[in-house]
Amino acid sequence: MSRPFYLDILPLSRDADAIVARYSERQTWIGQEKKGFLRYRLPCQQLSHFVARHVDATGDAVVIGAADEVDEEMRAHIEQQLRQFMPWRKGPFSVFGIEIDAEWQSQRKWNRLTPMLPDLRGKVIADIGCNNGYYLFRMSESQPKLALGFEPGVQHYYCFKALNAMARRENLAIDLFGVEDLPLFPGCFDIIFMMGILYHRASPLDCLRDALAALVPGGTLFVETQIIPGDSPVALFPRATYAKAPGTWFVPTATCLENWLRRAGFADIALFDRHPMSSAEQRKSDWMTFESYADFLDPENQGLTSEGYPAPWRLYVRARKKW
Repeated sequence: MSRPFYLDILPLSRDADAIVARYSERQTWIGQEKKGFLRYRLPCQQLSHFVARHVDATGDAVVIGAADEVDEEMRAHIEQQLRQFMPWRKGPFSVFGIEIDAEWQSQRKWNRLTPMLPDLRGKVIADIGCNNGYYLFRMSESQPKLALGFEPGVQHYYCFKALNAMARRENLAIDLFGVEDLPLFPGCFDIIFMMGILYHRASPLDCLRDALAALVPGGTLFVETQIIPGDSPVALFPRATYAKAPGTWFVPTATCLENWLRRAGFADIALFDRHPMSSAEQRKSDWMTFESYADFLDPENQGLTSEGYPAPWRLYVRARKKW
């Protein structure tokens, strides 16, 4: 039975047999010869033939390969394959001179986080719901021992696999896991990132408790999430959709989220950034041509969603597990 390489990097507290079983199950699932899988597997295979000489994830755009590393015919082929992963939600990226303007200006989120980040060097990190791995690449520059992305989506999984095949960042990995798989990793991670995850969980408190259990003593959780304005310890529970998203369950106030974290067992809770969402940060682009933030609001009142709920703000939180 195959096993993921990162098992030998994780602490012995991990449930190795269960992880291998889950890994094998997911690999069997994604290995099916179905159109939905081939749609992303084939461009991933095509892009894996290219290896970048120049990789730089220190700036706003993750740079994988310089323009002069390929000729025009190769670049056209690479762009054609990259566009198979549309819509691109996270970015920006620059791949062999091809500028990928994603829906989210993810560098803004990363720049808000960096003043609060501990030293990542030598750390074991989980990025839950890592999408195409933009944040994994950004943290790779700080030389973590391992940054493991949990990403159950086929599109995003293969997109990261393609990007990292070209970038060859050996301290990065991804698996087809979701946040519900965190119990397989007790006491494993120095740092866990949950960027835009919590409001997609029907039981956010259980999600936070699982994150706490997966951290080493003294480990750190970073949460970036939607909130509604207000100081009361309450959460919005939409009737069906919130800002047209059917997978949104609870949207708390900052006070409510802080209470969730405290009752989940976290300490040293710091709410360090909150701001209203903006179409300057999330918007349509040539690489994401569908509806985006501006389409999710009431056209007559930008303070409300299309359903009439308070429009979302974003909040950043750091919390720690006690020693």
